[in-house]
Amino acid sequence: MESFNVVETLQPAERAFFWVGALITALLALWMLYKILTGFRIWVLGNGDLISPKLGKWAVVTGATDGIGKSYAEELARQGFSMMLISRSQEKLDDVAKFLESTYKVETKTIAVDYGQVDIYPKIEKGLSGLEIGVLVNNVGISYPYPEFFLHIPDLDNFINTMINVNITSVCQMTRLVLPRMEARAKGVILNISSASGMFPLPLLTIYSSTKAFVDFFSRGLQAEYKCKGIIIQIYTY
Repeated sequence: MESFNVVETLQPAERAFFWVGALITALLALWMLYKILTGFRIWVLGNGDLISPKLGKWAVVTGATDGIGKSYAEELARQGFSMMLISRSQEKLDDVAKFLESTYKVETKTIAVDYGQVDIYPKIEKGLSGLEIGVLVNNVGISYPYPEFFLHIPDLDNFINTMINVNITSVCQMTRLVLPRMEARAKGVILNISSASGMFPLPLLTIYSSTKAFVDFFSRGLQAEYKCKGIIIQIYTY
């Protein structure tokens, strides 16, 4: 009777597992290399002509008078876009518009609205009428004045409505107004500003965290729908 050699019996399986492991390792290495090269191209070399008035003459920025929104407005004006600035304070809008016009020699328009309200979109639609919009930055947003338990938030009913109107409804409605003209030209960029707090539940900032999670999922779903139509929808998470 022939002896049973365990080592010789397992050798074919061992070789198979080796090559499967080698293939997976190679694929992971290629994936990591692709991500590194993509990051290097975007963050070191830049996007070149990707973001330029070739997408459309006008860029629209919400919450454009302070912070991130103002910075985006300045950078887009530097790229040569005519700027549509939307925010609540007309005085601040005028200041930013004058600065962009004098510094970058671009045309500007403004719309003063409170995104905490829901009856503002006909006014915005009228203001955007006839503009060839290449870029939309959905930046406007609000957070808590301080961390708090859900039921202890002052004026909770109004707080909920305002937070949802500013952080969620504005993103959907502004996209509704701008996306059709981008689709008609088969080009355009929509950038939605999110937050790291939307990546996981954040107690004591629960509503804010949840609204930013919505922006993340909304953007990813919309990109899947429209990436084949020449439109880029991205999220910036700070």
